[in-house]
Parts: sequence; structure tokens; C-alpha cells
Amino acid sequence: MADSTLKDRIGLMDSEEKMKVVDELEPSEESVEILAGLLEDESHPVRFKAAEKLAEFGKLSLEKLIEIMDTAEGEVRRYATFALKKIGDPGVVDHFIEALEDEDWGVRKFAARSLGELGDKRAVEPLIGALEDEDWGVKLAAVRSLGDLRDPRAIEPIKKARRKGDKDFKKAANKSLKKIQS
Repeated sequence: MADSTLKDRIGLMDSEEKMKVVDELEPSEESVEILAGLLEDESHPVRFKAAEKLAEFGKLSLEKLIEIMDTAEGEVRRYATFALKKIGDPGVVDHFIEALEDEDWGVRKFAARSLGELGDKRAVEPLIGALEDEDWGVKLAAVRSLGDLRDPRAIEPIKKARRKGDKDFKKAANKSLKKIQS
């Protein structure tokens, strides 16, 4: 499906047509380029579907997604982070740690959650720092990931953050503490 004219024609398609194209794309370098371009589409469903397809392509998409993380702005980074999270490659840990400082809360949240799922202990200290994030969702993702990492260094910071949290945050903090202490 991915021929040299598809990249040109896709800009003229409506959202429904773009979604069909995404479904039909086969793994290839050109498909990855087309999908990366669609991460900037005006339609949220198209962007989301493109991110899911990039994740489905796995390692083939990895380099392009990391490039997007390093160079893109705003929501495009959020979709790239989402795709990288779904791929789950341990080689992206440093990118996720760096993304904890992103200006976009969605990027920080996906990065925080991904770090727990990847299980790399290098993420413990940066996630402890994310417990101070201004966004509630980022703090929640960080506390859950710290529980997943089961590192005792997180016990006191979680207890401290728990004091300032709402009921749902306290519940998540308690679950994480239980995981770490079990």
C-alpha cells in the first residue's frame, strides 16, 4: 500500500480515509515515515491510530519515535511517548527519564508510567522527583511506577507525598508501599 505517491495523497484525504490507510499499512521504513507524519494530523483519532500502528511495528519504529521525542513539540511528543511505552523496549529508559522534565504533562505521565513497566532501577530517583510534579496524573503515575520497581529508596518519599495527596493518591501510595515492603 505504501507507494511514493501515498505520502503525497494522504494529506488530501479525510480522517476516515486516513484511518483506513493506517490499517492497511505494512511494516516498512516508508510506512513509518507516513505514520510519523500522521502524528501531527489535526484529527485526534488519526494521531492515536498512527501511534498505535507505530507501536505495532515495534523495533522498526523505534529510531523514528526516539527522533520525534528528541525534536518534536507538544502533543506529537505525547503520541510518540505513548507508542514507545507500548513497544516497551528497555533501550528507551533514558529517553523516558528525560521526558519526566517535559513541559507537556501527557508526555511526563506516559514517561512515568513507562518507567515502572520497564523495570529499570535507574528510574527510581527521577520518579521520586516526579512525586513533586504539579500535575496530579504525573504524580499518580510516578507513585504507581515506584511501587512496580519495588525499591526501598522510594518508601520515605512516597510516605511524604502521601501526606499531601487526595484520597485516590493515598490509596495508590499505600498500594505501592505494600508492594515495596512485601
